[in-house]
Amino acid sequence: MRVKTKLIIVLLSLVVGFNAANVWAKEAQPMAADPEMEKLVNEISEELRCLVCQNQTIADSHAALAVDLKNQVRDMVATGKTQQEIVDYMVQRYGDFVRYRPPVKPTTYLLWIGPFILLIVGVMLLISNLRKRRQVIADAPLSTDESDRLQSLLGADEKTVGGEGKTS
Repeated sequence: MRVKTKLIIVLLSLVVGFNAANVWAKEAQPMAADPEMEKLVNEISEELRCLVCQNQTIADSHAALAVDLKNQVRDMVATGKTQQEIVDYMVQRYGDFVRYRPPVKPTTYLLWIGPFILLIVGVMLLISNLRKRRQVIADAPLSTDESDRLQSLLGADEKTVGGEGKTS
């Protein structure tokens, strides 16, 4: 009786294990039948930014929107549209932000020049702070009252040291 019970448990475990693999399996990404067409889809996908991830191309991203955009690109390539037509369509629909390397034009000048401006401003602030620090650290002359008090304190210390701990 025990052997039958163990056998049933093992068989049920195998059935559950095989069905679990089907639950976790993902659908394969569709590929074009033509390898040249798939190469073009990948080239275009490398030029377009994932709108969800923002610092990945749609070729690298696994976000649902990126997969949808890549499928749109695949469909457009299948209908015979050129690479430039597809990129222009995506830019028209989502703006220059969808391009992973946006073009240099008046609307994107800040995007291209902005990091350099921030670097220059940062260096100028650093130099300004260092100069201010140098001025603060520089010794300022003591007033006559401060100088007299310092001399009296130093004189009292000399008497203490010279008199071996006895004050006069």
